[in-house]
Amino acid sequence: MVAQAESGDWRRPFPLHRSRLRQPVLHSSRPLMPKFRRILVRAQAGAYSVLCGRGLFRQASRLVGGLGNHTGVFLLSSPRVWKHWGPALAAGFRRGSGSKASLFDDREAAKDLATVGRVCRRLMRAGADRGAVIVALGGGVVGDVAGFVAASYLRGVRLVHVPTTLVAQVDSAIGGKTGVNLTEGKNLVGAFYPPALVLADPQLLSTLPERQYRSGLYEVIKYGVIGDAQLFAFLERNLEALRRRQRRALDGVIPRCIRAKAEVVSRDERESGLREILNFGHTVGHALEAATRYSRFLHGEAVGWGMIAATMLGVAMSRLDPAVGARIVRLVLRAGPLPALPPISATRLRAAMRADKKARGGRLRFVLPRAIGRVEAASDVPERLVEEMLRELPFLVRQER
Repeated sequence: MVAQAESGDWRRPFPLHRSRLRQPVLHSSRPLMPKFRRILVRAQAGAYSVLCGRGLFRQASRLVGGLGNHTGVFLLSSPRVWKHWGPALAAGFRRGSGSKASLFDDREAAKDLATVGRVCRRLMRAGADRGAVIVALGGGVVGDVAGFVAASYLRGVRLVHVPTTLVAQVDSAIGGKTGVNLTEGKNLVGAFYPPALVLADPQLLSTLPERQYRSGLYEVIKYGVIGDAQLFAFLERNLEALRRRQRRALDGVIPRCIRAKAEVVSRDERESGLREILNFGHTVGHALEAATRYSRFLHGEAVGWGMIAATMLGVAMSRLDPAVGARIVRLVLRAGPLPALPPISATRLRAAMRADKKARGGRLRFVLPRAIGRVEAASDVPERLVEEMLRELPFLVRQER
């Protein structure tokens, strides 16, 4: 499915069935334990597995070894993630072929080319060659930096993601997008570079701070709006259980979102059409992050604001029933308190949106909801409506609360 020049409408974009992709061979002598789920993602470089299940983290060394021969494992993480999970991960590799670790700042404000350069130099000094495997332990920033490093260092080395945040487990670790920020905008320098393996272990979320965890819930809600009405209805009934990190709810939602992401990116790896639906909430969200220099909002929080903004535009353009729009806004707000919008002018936000990579020929491009489970991409949103939406956004949210 390919988007039209001005707008694209996708119905039932990802049927949530078991993938029929041929499974790549993992060369481990021991079979994968039945309690772990394997979800396959098609990429131009070949299919790769996303494994999901509790306790998976403890098998990382064996599973990385199952990818085939390598000349060294290099662990990339951040100090705050490493203190919880790094020693245990490193110990598993020491029992095998050994590993070396490099830590860097995982704040969004530090996700830049300078960080990429420092990590690449550390890899060179540590002796990483083209047979190396990079294992990224952390959230979205660690994954984005490690992914870009893996794509760039010696023109490409193997990459394994071990995501430790909800955002990364359901979204950013899957699909092969890597990138870092410029002052002018978010993720403006990067590459499409699929990992060799993703290990999503819900147990790693146990040390995640409440605000970081809540940030991931906005991305979960996104999947319900863009293509899964049943998931959206489940979230309406069970959001409080998810907020409490109830095991049964969480262990059901995470693989469902992974399958949704896998379905979309397998059909459109490089965002030439269908994959654009994953940008629901990201036009305004990325602008908010860039305009505040990546210091005020977590990514999911900015996307939460962006989903409300896109929903307002859908209603204003008579493409979405107001009652349905109200359901979307209410669910987003139930996920938790969003940081207040700063006093940024609509002009400045529009400039940030135009600098975003989703803009086409200087025209803003939004993903707008048409119904629960169906969205469209549109670049025909009138400027006056964007201006009105940006002015009214904080007032609408206050009324809904």
